[in-house]
Formats: sequence, C-alpha cells, structure tokens
Amino acid sequence: MGDPHGIGVVGLGVISRAYLETLADHPAVRIAALADLDDARSAAVAATIPGAEATSVERLLARPDVQTVLNLTIPAAHADISLAAIEAGKNVYVEKPLAVTFPDGRTIIDRAASAGVRVGCAPDTVLGTGTQTARAAIDDGLIGRPMSASAVMVTAGHERWHPNPDFYYAPGGGPLLDMGPYYISALIHLLGPVRAVVGAATRLRDERVIGSGPRVGERIPVEVDTHVTGVLEHANGALSTITTSFDGVATTAAPIEVRGETGTLAVPDPNYFDGEVRLFALGGTEWRVLEPQAGYAGSSRGIGLLDLVRADGQRPARAGGDVGLHVLETMTALLRSAAEGHRIELTTVVERPAPVPLTGVEDWKA
Repeated sequence: MGDPHGIGVVGLGVISRAYLETLADHPAVRIAALADLDDARSAAVAATIPGAEATSVERLLARPDVQTVLNLTIPAAHADISLAAIEAGKNVYVEKPLAVTFPDGRTIIDRAASAGVRVGCAPDTVLGTGTQTARAAIDDGLIGRPMSASAVMVTAGHERWHPNPDFYYAPGGGPLLDMGPYYISALIHLLGPVRAVVGAATRLRDERVIGSGPRVGERIPVEVDTHVTGVLEHANGALSTITTSFDGVATTAAPIEVRGETGTLAVPDPNYFDGEVRLFALGGTEWRVLEPQAGYAGSSRGIGLLDLVRADGQRPARAGGDVGLHVLETMTALLRSAAEGHRIELTTVVERPAPVPLTGVEDWKA
C-alpha cells in the first residue's frame, strides 16, 4: 500500500462534519489542509485532525501534497472552486450539485478532461446497501422488466432547522437542486440514464422565516420555485415521476418505488446509505424485506471520494462527475421545461455506474 492520498478540504459548514468523520482516520487518505471563509473555524477543525493545516484556498491549491480537493462550499461557489482546483492540477470531489448551472457543470467536466484530472460528485448515499440492494434486485430480474418509478421528497423547508438557510432559497437552491440529486442519482443507478424530461413548478410564498439559531425570526426572500414535479423518460423506456417540495408537511409516499412486470420494489430514502428494501411479487400477498445484497455496508459521506481514489483511473468513479453532470442537466432541464412549457431532450449521455458488490465495513475502511 502506497502513501495515503492527500486531501484538501474547502468549506467547513455543517455537511463537512460527516465527511471528516469518514475520512480523517481512513488509511487510504490523509487530510492535509483545510480552508474556510471563517479562519477561526478552519483552525478549530484542523486542531482535531493530526497533521492537518488550516490555510487559505490559494495556499491549499498550491500544496504538492494535496492531490484531491474536497469541495464543500455552498452551491454558488462550486464551479469557481472546482475550476480553480482543476487549473492547479488537482482532482475534485464536489458536494452536490456539481454546479448551479449546466454550462458551468459542462465546463468543469471539459476542463478536467483537458487537464487529465478526475471529478467526483455527491451524492454517494446511492452507493450504500439501500439503493444498491434495490439495484441488485432489478438486475436479478425480481420485478421483471422495470416499467416505471416514482420519487417523492416533501418537507416544510430547511429554514426550520438550518441557522443560515438563505442559499436554499437563492438561485441554485430550491428543493430540486438541493434534494433532487439524491433521487435522480438513485433513479440513474436503478434504471439508467435519462433522455428527456417534462417539468412543472410553483412556489408557496415569497419569503421564509428562520426557525433556529442566532437569526431566529429573520425573514429571508424566496427567489426560486419551491415545489417542482416532472416526468423523466429513461433511455431504457421506463418513465419516472419526481416530486420535490419545500411546501408540504408530510407524505405517506415511498421515497422511491420501482414497478416492473412481475413485482414492485419499495426503495429506502436515498438521502441515507442503508434502509429497508421491500419486494411485492406478482401473485404474492404481502411485502417481503430483502436482505442487503450489494453496496458499501455501514457507509457514510465520503465513501464516494474513497471510491474515486481507489478507482485510480482503472474504472469510472461510481459517484463520478459524468453522473453529476447528467443529474445537473436533468434538473436544470426540468426547471427550464417548467418555465417554457414543453418537453426537453437531454444532451448528455452517461453509462449506468458499475454496481457495488456487498462490501463490509472492515473492508472499505481498510
């Protein structure tokens, strides 16, 4: 085993905690440097990780011991930081979405290809045993030919719990760009790429009230649609419907359901790595829980970066930039379809990512 792969982390907000828990003690990688707009925050985090240095973004990108940049900035900064890292000759793993706009996402992938570096993109939750066991069931023919799927995410809005929720309601935010990557990535793993979309969207109100933290009670503007629904036409002929909403309270709908000629699968929430996969077979009388058959068991955020590092150019990353770009185009095309009122064919084509064999914690953590 060679030297650990050097990681530089840019952005130390709420989501960074989960990534660092996975990566800080992993033998395959080493957190070499951390940067954040808040110098005190980066210094405090660096103090908890042996060998890590708090620094500026510019110095982090110049460090020869940083091979991959983990980009955990807010969505509006994803493209700028990723492009700067690529220009510095670094691989990039970026939190979802790949970028705020499809042209920016396209530029990231094209420049990475020209520079000979690799791009990975969250979510990596779809590499856990939940989505991967459902995929194995489909691939094994347990529901016959898959014909349709539905994906549903309904919440009253992140301002209830997030102390600084502004970016969720600014351009690049909204329920689709925020939560859609989980559901669309899962649908791509389950059913393959999307060839066309039809969308519709609306918003409940023009401002939101922060419900927690030092800004509690402050009103923030809503600049994006907060309820988005649409139809995805997959290249294999299957049709998926998707609903993402910050305008509801609760739902009884399964997070994802896949229906085939001989059975239906209830797939767990793709915002999590594991969960119960249930099958109702044609001729059966009840739902049957499937034992985990595939995926990184007991995994957590950062497993996609480890998958990228370990692939090392020998195979496409399972949470790769190509998938991230296809997801981004799917989402932005849904929003454009909603605004323009017509079906939109996608321009990107992506291979269905390689399945993840059932991999125990002791194996992927080694």
